[in-house]
Amino acid sequence: MSDLASALADLGCSGVRTYIQSGNVVFRTPSANAKRVPQLIEEWIAKRFGFRAPVVLRTSVEFQAVVAGNPFLKAGAEPASLHVGFLADPPSPRKVAALDSHRSPGDSFQVRAREIYLSLPNGVARSKLTGNYFESQLGATITVRNWRTVLALWKIAQEMA
Repeated sequence: MSDLASALADLGCSGVRTYIQSGNVVFRTPSANAKRVPQLIEEWIAKRFGFRAPVVLRTSVEFQAVVAGNPFLKAGAEPASLHVGFLADPPSPRKVAALDSHRSPGDSFQVRAREIYLSLPNGVARSKLTGNYFESQLGATITVRNWRTVLALWKIAQEMA
């Protein structure tokens, strides 16, 4: 993570802060660089580690909308059971409509723009609503974070504002 933080600084990002060891990074970048940052990070990872890893990025405004828009939290779900899947690109409405809402009994999901909100009351380990399932069905790159991590990243972003 320290190498990733250094790489972001080398790319012109500032205020780089990492959170846990799973690729969570909050940083500032000039708006002129914002569109290029994911590709530049992917290239750096490929050069440094020898494999390609997709990068999913949200602006602070987009992240604020994610936090404010969790339909399961608004419905009273237990926060410990909540997760958010961040998609790299918006999925096609046809593919979203084809998702199996009964795939994992007791679990629920809602796709909203480039996010998939998940309520997994029986635990993420028992759920069949996995990142691999959504990637294969939607043909889109996804990274999933639990609600606690989402809130921690949002707090860091707010501190940087």
